[in-house]
Amino acid sequence: MKQIFNYRSIAVVYTMAMLFLSCGDNYKRVGEEAVKKVFPRGVVEDFVLTYTETPVKLSSEDTGTSKVLAIMSGPIRENYDQLSFPYQTFPKGLLVKIFNEKNERTTIEADYGILYSATSIVDLRGNVLIKSDDGKKLETTQLYYDRGNEWAFTQEKFKFTNPDDGTVMDGEGMDIQKDLKFLNAHKTYGLMLIKEEEDD
Repeated sequence: MKQIFNYRSIAVVYTMAMLFLSCGDNYKRVGEEAVKKVFPRGVVEDFVLTYTETPVKLSSEDTGTSKVLAIMSGPIRENYDQLSFPYQTFPKGLLVKIFNEKNERTTIEADYGILYSATSIVDLRGNVLIKSDDGKKLETTQLYYDRGNEWAFTQEKFKFTNPDDGTVMDGEGMDIQKDLKFLNAHKTYGLMLIKEEEDD
């Protein structure tokens, strides 16, 4: 009787194993269930976009002057504005030059970028570098730039160089104005003084 029980147990285990092994997902998904490939609406190579504003609203026949706010350029821009949450990608990097009221320039560089059209948020990734006209410099691996509020922020590690007081600050997480004039660091690892070379 004991031997019959062992054979039954083995048979049950073997049958269950066969059921589990034979249960594969061979169902071919079609229509709504299929994962849809997303292709860009358009691809532009070696692009330059200039963002301007005019002091007063102009009609089609008016003439007037406009002020350059920013210039964005890069090797490739992919446009996905046909989606419900539109965006543009810059898979080979981008360079942004931002100008303030005094025409002082701040440059932002990154290896990769995504511009979310609906929110005006730019997600910059890989070797992100921000430089201002007065020599301040911020380096990090990822940075979000809010174009509407002219504000940047990251949760990643960063290095901030300030030639005004001759320091380099390392930290993690920060908020900053586009011209690098205000920095709110979440966590810092300390300051290092920059040694200035003396002229002979």
